[in-house]
Amino acid sequence: MAPEGAIDSQGLQGHTAAPGGVEHVPDPTALGLTSTGWVAVAMIVVILLMIWKKVPGMIGKMLDKRITGIRTQLDEAKALRAEAEAIRTEYEAKAKTAHVEAEAMKAHAHHEAAAIIAKAKAGAEDLMTRRAKMAEDKIAAAERAAIAEVRARAADAAAKAAGILIAEHHDAAADRMMVDRAISGLARLN
Repeated sequence: MAPEGAIDSQGLQGHTAAPGGVEHVPDPTALGLTSTGWVAVAMIVVILLMIWKKVPGMIGKMLDKRITGIRTQLDEAKALRAEAEAIRTEYEAKAKTAHVEAEAMKAHAHHEAAAIIAKAKAGAEDLMTRRAKMAEDKIAAAERAAIAEVRARAADAAAKAAGILIAEHHDAAADRMMVDRAISGLARLN
């Protein structure tokens, strides 16, 4: 191995590295600046251009507009939330009112149903009483008609029997005697 910085037979200077070490290669330069220097110069130029063109102000304005837009959206969202809360409260109140009204309607319906049932029971009892009275009246009328018919038949039978008995047991002399008694009874009355 040749020592570091030694020139070989062709006139080239070589660098050697120790075994297991890192070989060091010098950075290329242009106008006295290395690649790191040129990157720094480019960054400075870009920053100067951005300042000259007022890019930070434009970015600031753009961010301000964006912030204003977000604030407007937040205000709108707060207003919508407040409106939604008011609507929810209103509907909760309406739901409670509707529930109370439904309970009142249910109680009223039960009351009306009970009244209708009581009225129907009373009507049924009245109807049964009237029908029982009508049946009793019909039975009494039928009894009276039957009794009148029996009496009429009995009277008719008695009259026929009396006529037969009188015809068999009375003769003209008995009739005369009865007529004389009836006439003499008339004279006493006067």
